[in-house]
Amino acid sequence: MRPTPHRALGAGVLSAAALIACTLPATPAAARTAPGPSATACVTGRTAADGAQAKGTSTGSGCAVAPLAADATRTPAAPGYTVSLSSNSSGTGWTGHESVSFTNASPTALSEVYLRLWDNAHGGCSALPIKVSNVSGGSAGALSADCTSLKVTLPSPLAQGGSASIGFDLGITVPSGADRFGHDGAFSFLGNALPVLAVRDGAGWHLDPYTNNGESFYSLAADFKVTLDHPSSLLVPATGASTDAPGSSGRTVTTATASKVRDFAWAAGPFSKISGTSPGGVAVNVYSVSNISSSSAQSMLSTAKSAVDAHASRFGAYPYGELDAVIDNNYWFGGMEYPGFVLDLVSSTALTHEIGHQWWYGIVGDDEYNSPWLDEAFTDYATDLALGKTGTNCWSSVSWASSAEKITDSMAYWDAHSSRYSTVVYGYGKCALHDLRRLLGDTAMAKLLKDYAAAHWYGVSTTAEFKAAAQAATSTDLTSFWTQHRIDG
Repeated sequence: MRPTPHRALGAGVLSAAALIACTLPATPAAARTAPGPSATACVTGRTAADGAQAKGTSTGSGCAVAPLAADATRTPAAPGYTVSLSSNSSGTGWTGHESVSFTNASPTALSEVYLRLWDNAHGGCSALPIKVSNVSGGSAGALSADCTSLKVTLPSPLAQGGSASIGFDLGITVPSGADRFGHDGAFSFLGNALPVLAVRDGAGWHLDPYTNNGESFYSLAADFKVTLDHPSSLLVPATGASTDAPGSSGRTVTTATASKVRDFAWAAGPFSKISGTSPGGVAVNVYSVSNISSSSAQSMLSTAKSAVDAHASRFGAYPYGELDAVIDNNYWFGGMEYPGFVLDLVSSTALTHEIGHQWWYGIVGDDEYNSPWLDEAFTDYATDLALGKTGTNCWSSVSWASSAEKITDSMAYWDAHSSRYSTVVYGYGKCALHDLRRLLGDTAMAKLLKDYAAAHWYGVSTTAEFKAAAQAATSTDLTSFWTQHRIDG
């Protein structure tokens, strides 16, 4: 997400980039150490939704990825979601059924799972826009205190390798407001509207609170099949590849399927749609609300086609077939990423950023609440590269708010210091990566990131794993680099 001051972004302010741009000066002395030869080994990384690992082996020109043993640190694994929803006449109300299957990858028995209903915090617990009822396959408990998690106790503990499924009826009422989960007049945006399974790893269950300042979304790659029954007057851009079929009188049934994605989002409304194909072969669709000019829509289509190919050339081929961009200048938050689907203002910089998230959060996942820099800093760095920016003079005017402030702080810290979030996570974070590139050299840094993405394809990245990969790419001891740039972990 390209964050902006809460509710303060007017329609006339079209570039979210201005809030995040950072022109900080020269590389520090510690980062100017002459880089040593690039190491040829890759690092172990988690790569598959079912908890499988992969390890790169050097080939001289890149790293091959081969599956290793099951990763017992993250579960429930290999989720598969099947959803069938029907909308009201405006697309602001959806009812139906959702089911999810999963496997326990951990040697520890799985006695319960948690459904994440993140945006239930949107309206407070007294007004729940996402409602789950009639749970089958387990016993539903009470909602968490912030209404963003629902515990489902399984009939019996699930041993390692065992699979189970739960189902439930679902009701969604889209709140008013041009939000990532909200509606702007006739146009509805449904990000994080489907409940998904929480992650259990070595730290336990991740049931972090919703944050309006950034993201708290942490999920494993999964397969989705979502059927949306809606009035034919509404277009429904969505995650994955969509096909339409006639429904009952005046209605259309859109079926969207997506493989190895972390979430599913869609929109509904009388959008204007234009389409094209990037030179690299990615189908791109731009959906615009009524106040977006045709020239602006065409400009965003051109940006999207360029951006998806630029990122793919650096980090690996875009795997999701098509990419949908939904454009509205009333979004207060600037832009927001979902797999194969982004919400954005008319801003080439912001759209290039959101499309970069297809790799840094989408393909290479992370715990967005506890390690937000792993998606936002990496994506802002990727945006700079795509736009030809080198981060010159990008560090020496850095000013920390306190000795406790670090690039790697969690959203708990940034929610308490919201004015510093963009400056540090986006600005200082990308500047640190530019400094690392200058230390390693352009070629070694490019290889590091491409190999790292391959080794964590559909998996989860951690700060410790990235630091280990960077250290493997140079003979220079990076300890002082991490300390100076306040990258812990």
